[in-house]
Amino acid sequence: MAKGSVRKKGKKWYYRFYVEDASGKLIQKECVGTESKSETEKLLRQAMDEYDSKKFIATAENITLAELLDNWAEEELKPGSLSNGTVRYYLHTIRRIKKHPISTRRIVSITSEQLQALMDLVTFGGKEGELDTGKGYTKDYVNTFSCILNQAFRYAVFPKKYITFNPMQYVKIRKRKSTADLFETEADCKSKTKPLTVQMYKDLISYMEIHHPDAVLPVQISYYTGLRIGEVAGLTWQDINLEERYLTVRRSVARSGLRGKDEIGPTKRSKIRVVDFGDKLAKILQEARKQQKANEKEYGSLYQNCYYKEVHENNRIYYEYYPFDGITEVSEEYLRIDFVCRRKDGTLMRPCTLDTICKYSSKRVPGLEGFHFHTLRHTFTTNLLRSGASPKDVQEMLGHEQVSTTMNHYAHGDRESKKASAKLLDQLTG
Repeated sequence: MAKGSVRKKGKKWYYRFYVEDASGKLIQKECVGTESKSETEKLLRQAMDEYDSKKFIATAENITLAELLDNWAEEELKPGSLSNGTVRYYLHTIRRIKKHPISTRRIVSITSEQLQALMDLVTFGGKEGELDTGKGYTKDYVNTFSCILNQAFRYAVFPKKYITFNPMQYVKIRKRKSTADLFETEADCKSKTKPLTVQMYKDLISYMEIHHPDAVLPVQISYYTGLRIGEVAGLTWQDINLEERYLTVRRSVARSGLRGKDEIGPTKRSKIRVVDFGDKLAKILQEARKQQKANEKEYGSLYQNCYYKEVHENNRIYYEYYPFDGITEVSEEYLRIDFVCRRKDGTLMRPCTLDTICKYSSKRVPGLEGFHFHTLRHTFTTNLLRSGASPKDVQEMLGHEQVSTTMNHYAHGDRESKKASAKLLDQLTG
């Protein structure tokens, strides 16, 4: 008898059960049900009965690319050695591939030419089916598409033996030519990510103090340290040394849409780094610590303490975040963690909430059009380099692997500094 279950995704319920492939190995099939759990369970029973009567075999004649990607993710990606963050990133990319019409084709009928067309679409841009790639994805993201498809088809060749060769081996990632618009205006040439001026930063803080006070502290921390949004959320008071003015970046918090949980994990590239800060941020942190203690006293037993729980799933370890008040009896499997960026009631200032607040603020504060949280990281880098900081020091504070990343993607020169640089040649001729 086949084994199955149902689960809810969005408004609809889905049912899934296991079938045997050509080699006799069990693989999972998932199908969309209805908005009713009971009706979906009925569909599940019907599907399992039909499978038991016909003994459907998942061979290359009937498996689609979407099903292949799901199977590869379950059997190789999730149990593999990649970090949880990378797995989330790959699963997100798989969901994008499944928006393309090729995902519904049987893998035995998919050609290298069709895969080449898909890769050209993500490289040069366009829309096909529900997949809209705009003007084309970045080089790194295009490589992610290629990597996933290569590994999935390789898996289909062996160990699954669905097909005899990998059609992705003939697909090339074409280079996008750099073109310049000879007639674009000065406004068109402006950088997409514009660092904040001191006045813009002050205007942002003033607005948030009134409308989103819980978001002020994480914005201030990133402005003075360049931390990413997940790194700010993952910062604890034990990571901060106020006497010697430095903090240690050890972890990051991210929302897993697939699992529906806020997860605590390593930083990007799993590196721990130390970031020094000055007196201004030290004063801000001291005041924040006092305010949190006052909030805890005000809320009493209703104040939310932060915990995490270790969860083992698909040969992976996840650290899930949970808030509990002082009344709730918390079991030993939950461990306390003292986050720095918390809302007034004690709950964690989650990255997804913070990101939404920043985007909302960009529409309400004049001059901040297009602002998002990552702009603070660009601003931190630009301010340090403009003030004469060593590029190598800035690279290490940001946690970049190469100094070229710091200089090429995060260093922004303003008009005044460029004018001053150009005038340096005047001094040679007197």
